[in-house]
Amino acid sequence: MKIATIIVRVLLGALLVFASASFFLKLAPEPEVTGNFKAFQVGIIASSYLMPLAKGLELLCGLSYLSGKYVTLANIIILPVTLNILLINLYMTPEGLPIAFFIFFANMFLIYRYWDNYKSLFTA
Repeated sequence: MKIATIIVRVLLGALLVFASASFFLKLAPEPEVTGNFKAFQVGIIASSYLMPLAKGLELLCGLSYLSGKYVTLANIIILPVTLNILLINLYMTPEGLPIAFFIFFANMFLIYRYWDNYKSLFTA
């Protein structure tokens, strides 16, 4: 199980680092979006801070996963982002569901594997 944890951690970390680096360095063109997701994306971009914040968190947590340092903290910080990725893809862009499922369930798997570190948060 330790090897599976390392594999999931590194794959998730690499995916998060790549996604955030692509955003900040403009490595790939923005995909064309339509419908409800286009309106949603326009709103997020209009806020001017939300995308850089989310991508910055993705970068920091991805680097944490790759290095193996502060993984317990990174799991909790990135959880709202991964949940939103899943829900956005579930309701607005279902073609991205496979990657969204991987990101969310990889995060949940890592929380499960590091659960001993969280136990003290739930005890009186």
